[in-house]
Amino acid sequence: MEQNKIKQDKIINSKNKKNYEIDMCNGPILKKMLIFAVPLMCSSILQLLFNAADIVVVGKFAGDNALAAVGSNTALINLLTNLFIGLSIGANVLVSRYYGGKHEKDLRETVHTSMLLSLYSGILLTVVGVVGARQLLIWMQTPAEVLTLAVLYLRIFFLGMTASMLYNFGSAILRAVGDTKRPLYYLFAAGIVNVLLNLLFVIVFHMGVAGVGIATVVSECISAFLVVRCLMKEKSAIQLVLKDLHIHGDKLKRIMQIGLPAGFQGIIFSFSNVVIQSSINSFGAVIVAGNSAAANIEGFVYVAMNAFYQATISFTSQNMGAGKYKRINKILLCGQACVIIVGIVLGNGAVLAGRQLLGIYSSSTEVIEAGLHRLSVVSRLYALCGIMDVMVGSLRGLGYSVTPMIISLIGACGLRMVWLATLFQMEEFHTISMVYWSYPVSWVITLAAHIVCFMIVRAKLPDRKKI
Repeated sequence: MEQNKIKQDKIINSKNKKNYEIDMCNGPILKKMLIFAVPLMCSSILQLLFNAADIVVVGKFAGDNALAAVGSNTALINLLTNLFIGLSIGANVLVSRYYGGKHEKDLRETVHTSMLLSLYSGILLTVVGVVGARQLLIWMQTPAEVLTLAVLYLRIFFLGMTASMLYNFGSAILRAVGDTKRPLYYLFAAGIVNVLLNLLFVIVFHMGVAGVGIATVVSECISAFLVVRCLMKEKSAIQLVLKDLHIHGDKLKRIMQIGLPAGFQGIIFSFSNVVIQSSINSFGAVIVAGNSAAANIEGFVYVAMNAFYQATISFTSQNMGAGKYKRINKILLCGQACVIIVGIVLGNGAVLAGRQLLGIYSSSTEVIEAGLHRLSVVSRLYALCGIMDVMVGSLRGLGYSVTPMIISLIGACGLRMVWLATLFQMEEFHTISMVYWSYPVSWVITLAAHIVCFMIVRAKLPDRKKI
C-alpha cells in the first residue's frame, strides 16, 4: 500500500515537473531556453502593458501634460525599485543553485526568507515613494506644468509597491525552477483588469492620472495574490507556508551577496537615466512626451531581450549547483545568439514602424517627431544592450555579482555622467541627439569589459567548489 502511494506521488511530481518545471541540467539547451524565455518574455511584455495602457489612455484622453506626467516618473520609479528587484535576482540565483543541487532544506529556508524580505521591501518603498514624491520630482527638474500631476501619479503608484515586490520575488522563485508559464497566466488576468479599469476611470469617470494609477495598483494586487496563492499550493520544496515565514540569517546573507550588487547596478543605471531624464526635461514638455513614448516602445524590445538574461542566470545557476560546468559556455552562446536576433529584429522593427507606434501614444506631430528622434539612435542599436546583459547574467549565475556592478559603475554610469558633464555642456553639442548617443557608446565599452571579466572567471571555474 505504501509503495503504491510512493509511486503515485512520483507520478504526480513527474506531471508537475513536465507541466511547469524545466530540467536545465540535462539535454539540449537552446530548445529549453526558448521554452523558458518565451513565456517570460510574454510576462514582461504584459507588465509593460500596464504602463503602456496608462500612457496610451492619458495621452489620448487626458492630454500631453498628463502623458508627460506619467512618463517622467519612469526613471525615478526604476531608481527607487531597482535595489529590491536586484534582491529578487539574488533569491532567484540561490533558489536555482539549491534546486539544481537538490538541497531541499536550504531551498525551503531561502523561499521563506525571500518572501518575507519582499514584504518588508514593499512597505519601505511605499513610505519613501509617498512621502518623498514631490521633492524627488523637483530634484529631477520635472517641468512645472506637469509637476502636480506627476506627484499624484507617483504617490498612487507606490501605494501598490508591496504587491509589486511580492509578485517579483514570488515569480523569481518560480523562474528558478523553470516555471515561467504560471506567472504569465497571472499577469494576463491582471493585465485585462488593468486595461478595463484604465478605460473606466479615465474615459467614464474622467480621473486622469489618478485613474490610471489606481488601475495599476489594483492589477498589481491581483497578480501578487495569484503568485502567492500558487506558492502556497505547491507540493515541492518551494511551497510557501505562512507560519514558516522567517528571515534565516545565512540565506539572507547569501541573497544580499548576490542581490545587493545586482540592485546597486540597477540603481547605477537608473541614476544615470535620472540624470539623463533631467537633461531631457530641460528641453521642454514636447521632448519629454516624445521621449517617454519612445522609451515605452523600447521597453518592449528590452524585456524581450531581458528574458534571455533571466534564462542565462537560471540555467547557469542550476548547472553550477549540479556541478555541470561544461554546459556553462553552451548556455552563454545560446543566450547570446537568441538576444542578438531578438535585439536586431525588434529594435530595428521599432524604428521602421516608429511613426505608427508613436501615433498610438499621441496625436501630436511634434511629439511623434521627438519620439522618432530617440528611436533612430537608441532602438536601432539596442541589441548591444542585450548582449551586455546576457554577459552579466552568466557572471551572476556563476556567483559573481560584485564585479559586474563595478564594471557597470565605471563603464555605463561613469561614462554617461562624464559625457553629460563635458561634451554635452559644449554649445555645439548641447542637443538632444548627444543625450541619446550616450546610451550606445556606454553599452559598447561596458560590454567589452564584461567579456574580459567572463574569460577570467571562466578560466578559474574548474577549481570552484560545488555549493
